[in-house]
Amino acid sequence: MPRYFQLTRKHTYSLLFVLPLLLAYEVGATMISSSSRGLRNGADVLLRSVLSVGGVHGTLGFTAVLAVIAVVLIVRERRREKVPLQGGVFVGMAAESVVYALLFGMVVGTLTQWLLGNWQLAGGTGVLSRLPLMDGIVLSLGAGLYEELLFRVVLVGGLLALFLSAGLQKKPARIYAAILAALVFSAFHYVGPYGEAFQVPSFMFRFVAGLALNALFIARGFGIAAWTHALYDVFLTVTHHG
Repeated sequence: MPRYFQLTRKHTYSLLFVLPLLLAYEVGATMISSSSRGLRNGADVLLRSVLSVGGVHGTLGFTAVLAVIAVVLIVRERRREKVPLQGGVFVGMAAESVVYALLFGMVVGTLTQWLLGNWQLAGGTGVLSRLPLMDGIVLSLGAGLYEELLFRVVLVGGLLALFLSAGLQKKPARIYAAILAALVFSAFHYVGPYGEAFQVPSFMFRFVAGLALNALFIARGFGIAAWTHALYDVFLTVTHHG
């Protein structure tokens, strides 16, 4: 079991584990675009805009950049550490993600309600509740992939590296990075044409959700955090439309 937890945090397993998520989202987003709705996850659009400034344009070019980065990281890690590929590890990661996704809303909701006290926590699924079911599922997959890539890998990872380079010890650096990134993650949901009207209860819920996902990313890695986020949003979307 210790070997399992060690392997699942490797780049090799995390990146291969999210590959089906990337493919499912890109296929779904292409279908939505062809139907003239043109919806994509906000973090996806932001990352594409940043890369577009660097000369990478279009869906194919963006996906190619991600694929090249993933292949380089996997090959480098497998050569350096001789990471074995075991099918059972991926099965375990899938089971973990499902369990975390099923527990996520209850745990985050309970903690948020405790923090809010008598302030009522509003229900609903935000923009997903106003979209057709298929659109909501596609955007849920995109949220799991691209929001975790942006807010966990880039933001939490970047802040953690910054704090460690400034001389902070690992534990406080992780805490500060998790809190700051969770604030940015929550605020992100109120920006753009599909952003929600700001409300303290929903902001607090997403802040606590961000903290939970940051902790999951630090403890279990990108792959499990991405699938947990995606599955939670999918479950929420399907439940709302049921």
